[in-house]
Amino acid sequence: MRVALYHPWVYLKSGLERTLLEIHRRSRHQVRIYTSHYDQQGTYPELAATGVVELPRVSVRRSYLPVLGAAAQIVRTRLDPSEFDALVISCDGLGDLLTLRNHDKPVLALTFTPLRAVYDDAYRARLLDRVGPAGRPFALGLEAGYRAIDRACWKHYSAAVAISDTIRQRIAAGGLWPAEKVQVLYPGIDGARIAPGSGSDPYFLISGRIMWTKNIRLGLEAFALAKQALPGWRLVVAGMVDEKSRSHAEELMARGREIGDVEFRIGNTDAEMRALYDRCTALLFTPFNEDWGLTPLEAMAAAKPVIAVDRGGPRESVADGVTGFLAPDDAAAFAQRMVQLAQDPALARRLGEAGLERARLFTWDTFVGGLDDAIETMIEERREHRG
Repeated sequence: MRVALYHPWVYLKSGLERTLLEIHRRSRHQVRIYTSHYDQQGTYPELAATGVVELPRVSVRRSYLPVLGAAAQIVRTRLDPSEFDALVISCDGLGDLLTLRNHDKPVLALTFTPLRAVYDDAYRARLLDRVGPAGRPFALGLEAGYRAIDRACWKHYSAAVAISDTIRQRIAAGGLWPAEKVQVLYPGIDGARIAPGSGSDPYFLISGRIMWTKNIRLGLEAFALAKQALPGWRLVVAGMVDEKSRSHAEELMARGREIGDVEFRIGNTDAEMRALYDRCTALLFTPFNEDWGLTPLEAMAAAKPVIAVDRGGPRESVADGVTGFLAPDDAAAFAQRMVQLAQDPALARRLGEAGLERARLFTWDTFVGGLDDAIETMIEERREHRG
């Protein structure tokens, strides 16, 4: 079966691009990836071998005018329906707009999140605060218009998959699709990599993209408090920085220098990241409202405990008090748990061992196999409906 897999922009080394790559690698179908913005140098190099098809190019900037321009281009984009049997659209913001001219074949919504600026209450509140009172009416007007268009787009979907129950509930709360009709499939990790690390060094790890939504300042301020009780300990922040987040990353690095014993490692290879997971004492997962999150799974797969913000996806992956801790979005609360793990190695080991077993629930084979089943069921139901 030929499957067209569309995501608006493939230009980073994030969990989303990793998910696209794993679908291509592991699907029992013939998958071809389409995108409206492809940066081969910025994303995983393995994606080049998949034959990514770049459609008319759109901007990746997140300010209003570039987003409106990107939306207009995606609406105009037309795929050749003779080249695929099913279309899977990665719903991460503007992807839904592709349905308006591309619903000849059955279409599945693979939902990483509906547009966060509209449907994620925590993200939306912070964004409206950033635009200020003067920009608020304009922002709310665009939001209302987008909601109407997006609901029209969702009428073209034949099936929907969400990457977490958090996203399933967000879809339903936004009036896009009934919750009971949305299947939850968790993106995961390579089952072959689930193995305990080689030891534990005195550092905490923050892993992932360095951008404002990841709330990395929480980890920095928590370490500033915790280090008073932990002489000789370090904080390692490892990830990538795209151009639009560079000034934010520089601010974080400056704060790290003020705190001391904070190391930023940018542009790591997979092998370097595995080594960081293997040797850390614990992972700090700081996003204020993450949709799902692969890095807690990577830490648990290395038998390391996770301290995560008690909101969103981590509530589904981290078992509080069993594989790590869920904590308020508060530096003092994070610092308390960091000191607890640092001063009680037996507790850290026990939580890590439990995490190792829990990680086996979330593998790429399980995720991609479930997605393949959902695609096949969608096509069969479409055939039966048409008689």
